[in-house]
Amino acid sequence: MERIGIFGGTFNPPHIGHIQAAEQAVAALGLRKLILMPAYIAPHKVMPAGSPTPRQRLEMLRIAAADCPQLEVSDLELRREGISYTSDTVQALKAQYPGMELVLLMGADMFLSFREWKDSEAILKNAVLGVFCRGEKGEQAAIAAKKAEMEGLGAKVELVHNRVVAISSTQMRRLLAFQCAGEFLPAGVEAYIREQGLYNVNAQWKNLPMDELEKVVVSLLHPNRVAHVLGCRDTAVKLAQRWGADVTDAARAGILHDITKAIDGPLQLTLCRAYGKILNDFSRKYPKTLHALTGSLVAERVFGENEAVVSAIRSHTTGKAGMNLLETIIYVADYMEPNRAFPGVETLRELAYTDLQAALKLGLEMTLEHLKRQGSEVSPESREALEYLGIHISV
Repeated sequence: MERIGIFGGTFNPPHIGHIQAAEQAVAALGLRKLILMPAYIAPHKVMPAGSPTPRQRLEMLRIAAADCPQLEVSDLELRREGISYTSDTVQALKAQYPGMELVLLMGADMFLSFREWKDSEAILKNAVLGVFCRGEKGEQAAIAAKKAEMEGLGAKVELVHNRVVAISSTQMRRLLAFQCAGEFLPAGVEAYIREQGLYNVNAQWKNLPMDELEKVVVSLLHPNRVAHVLGCRDTAVKLAQRWGADVTDAARAGILHDITKAIDGPLQLTLCRAYGKILNDFSRKYPKTLHALTGSLVAERVFGENEAVVSAIRSHTTGKAGMNLLETIIYVADYMEPNRAFPGVETLRELAYTDLQAALKLGLEMTLEHLKRQGSEVSPESREALEYLGIHISV
């Protein structure tokens, strides 16, 4: 029996990970063709504010799949409008392709929650489940257990080992904002995005007033990071007022200091490549530590910040030798803002308003002790900062 695949989602935006996964599924599952199905309204997620229209997402997907003859883009769910329930789509395609075996493709997270879907039993009667899995040990165990459970209920489940670029559409939207998404977009999609002005790619964000800057920054952060960033900004302002630093620079460095924190390690390296930044061995080995560097690059290029703000962002995680007043304020504010809770933070807060240099030294010593407990290396910048302040390093 010939097989037809169904691969749905918001595709906001479609990226090379989607296309690579689709092509691998065609080969692995022996599909005659694979139908890419953009949702009108996805039942499992809320579209971010300012997202493209359904028709724009459809057009981007058509551009992305144009060179793949076994991929077909369908507007079935867009024509139906309303919430795009998979059970309705599978039923419609079963009627359209009688005698064909349908294979419904999904990621591991969707598979693990499949029993919560609307009319999941009806889906199982009409389609095989094709599950993308990346091969991580924890994911493999969870999928194997769920597969056994589902097959015990009569479902047919086939796994597709997903050897593709590991990037989500959420991360893609951030990379578009940071002007470094090109290598992850199929040919023509980036041009369409720029032509249509999607994802704020044509926005002018340089020298924004603080209230507008806050809105943009918050939209690019992981939600669990927002309170910290706003707390760091407000703390930096108070410290600047106490010690006579430029209050505006302190506020802007504070709110932008973690602007790239939501980008994972491998994508931090991507951002550095896009900006032409040559990295040392430590940074290549520990890319998760790069958000201070990449944040400073984005602050300068995308937001047009001055050299003082950029430098303060650059050193806010590791510190450096001979830190100036603003750099010290941002380092200390990041460490002690009101949402931080760890042994010694109250002492640090008291020092910050009585002896700022002592607060900096204490923060660096705390970092050194934390790294010792973890058995982690100390970055070259932190080593220089510690030695500059006369702190012995044994890790």
